[in-house]
Amino acid sequence: MTDRAGVMVVNPAADGGRVGRSWEKLRWEAERIGLALEPLVTTGPDEATALTRDAIAGGARLVVAVGGDGTVSDVANGFFDGDRVLAADAELAVVPRGSGCDFIRTFAIPKGTAAAMEVAARGAVRTIDVGRVGFTRPGGEAERRYFVNVASCGLTGSAAALVNRGGKPLGATVAYAWAGLRTFAGYRNCRVRVELDGEQVELVSNNVIVANCRYFASGMKILPDAEPDDGMFDVLIWGDVSRGDLVRNLHRLYRGTHVDHPKARIGRARRVTIEPENTLPVETDGETPGTTPATFEIVPRALRLRVPR
Repeated sequence: MTDRAGVMVVNPAADGGRVGRSWEKLRWEAERIGLALEPLVTTGPDEATALTRDAIAGGARLVVAVGGDGTVSDVANGFFDGDRVLAADAELAVVPRGSGCDFIRTFAIPKGTAAAMEVAARGAVRTIDVGRVGFTRPGGEAERRYFVNVASCGLTGSAAALVNRGGKPLGATVAYAWAGLRTFAGYRNCRVRVELDGEQVELVSNNVIVANCRYFASGMKILPDAEPDDGMFDVLIWGDVSRGDLVRNLHRLYRGTHVDHPKARIGRARRVTIEPENTLPVETDGETPGTTPATFEIVPRALRLRVPR
């Protein structure tokens, strides 16, 4: 592998399995615009991280993630080995082929395959922050992983798990909205202690959302002022909201106008800890790797991302 070699990490299960039936066309599209990419096709969960890490260790300096937000997150984790950045000059590009594709919205990376590949080939580079979260695995062991977009603890973790189990036959937007409403039907808000850079808040809460970027859950503009390169998380702490609150304000979540809701608290911090009285699922970039207690830390300017010029 040459010093400036590029790879394309492909999740064939993305977009309802359509990527698995068409990824060869992506390589042809890349070659057509002069981008030589070695394809690395995943065969199971979390493999994208290992493939990316091995490729960067072997000299790759451009990694194109082909898939949805989960694929992008797994690939981004492969840029790190523990707390160490594997190669300071390695760059991530995204060809979005999932159903939600929320990460790309903050950067205006196009969803069309040809346009996204053009950004991968000739886009500008923006150096962004990433988040690092510590949580508890289902078996009880402590673990840490990185996230690039949005993480949360509470209702959205349960809803994300429901979506991931049931799929998105009617599209991601319908799936997440329906999962949120269905989950809330049996969900009980609980008392949570949240610490933002040492300042403690304790309240009955429905959800705590820690954002590096602006969108999640297939288009919800959850923290509209989040900037992915300012060295800070934007944090939304939902108080004791009811099912009626959710139904009445669901449309506002997509517009970003919910932030003035009386039960919404907005904060900014470099480090966030969440300790609920009940164990809650932790959601990162749409996946649910474990449970609380959870600690989130910003890692400033840790990832080079290709974005539109």
